[in-house]
Amino acid sequence: MRITLKSETASVQLDTHGGELVSFQAVDGTEYLWQGDPTYWKGQSPVLFPMVGRLRNDKALIEGKEYSMKRHGIARNREFTLVSQTEDTAVFRLESDPETLKEYPYHFVLQTEYRLEGNSLIVGLRVKNAGGIPMPFAVGGHPAFRCPLEEGESFEDYRISFEMQETVSCPAMDLETGLIDPSERRSILQEENVLRLSHDLFQQDALVLEGLRSGKVWLSGGKAGRGMELEFSQFPYLGVWSALGDAPFVALEPWTGTATLTTEGDEFEKKQGTTILGPGGEKLYTYCMTAL
Repeated sequence: MRITLKSETASVQLDTHGGELVSFQAVDGTEYLWQGDPTYWKGQSPVLFPMVGRLRNDKALIEGKEYSMKRHGIARNREFTLVSQTEDTAVFRLESDPETLKEYPYHFVLQTEYRLEGNSLIVGLRVKNAGGIPMPFAVGGHPAFRCPLEEGESFEDYRISFEMQETVSCPAMDLETGLIDPSERRSILQEENVLRLSHDLFQQDALVLEGLRSGKVWLSGGKAGRGMELEFSQFPYLGVWSALGDAPFVALEPWTGTATLTTEGDEFEKKQGTTILGPGGEKLYTYCMTAL
């Protein structure tokens, strides 16, 4: 089921499948969100839980037992329940059930919360431990934006601007396994705040940015300088990704954790960036995207 939120200057569509954003339009009809062309990537803005990225062989050790879980976890392909809706807000909920427990043996409640204010959409990812034992998890967003936005523009006309000057090197991604190799890195920025886009940047999959001084980035370009601002200061990692084959989109992904490192074991609770939530505990992470 899809629902629509509206403000004076924008409208968004949300889907109970995955509890995710599927459209972000300005009043002039400009669509900012990638529309899921399967030629490149059928996703749009999946919610990543209880992990980000890949596990080694898609398996993890939890409490001494092996569990299988696909890339980005269990939430993105599940049906959420619409909890509440107003003209400019909506809340969706996913709760653990016998099927989720086969992959992730913890009782949880995951809510995706949306509020549209003018050109800005505030996204909340609320995680609750509904069980009686500590619960390890990571959570993240994966919104992908059309790039370029207008006919006659090219991907290379766009850039990602950072709030602060940054010196960043990214760990290598193994295309076959999806794991991160922290021993092999490539320089992305050297005391700069502008990353000019090219498809070559993504030949080794996503750029995993960590240790950033910036809590905000802007994807923009073309003659009008339009694009999207992302505020992600509550998240320690930012993934930047575009699909192979010269895909006309860029995903800006706020994460609390990452894919398994080649230097890590398979114990789920020891993965990089994992949060441990005590029984009855709850955490809310928010990020904000603003159409330019």
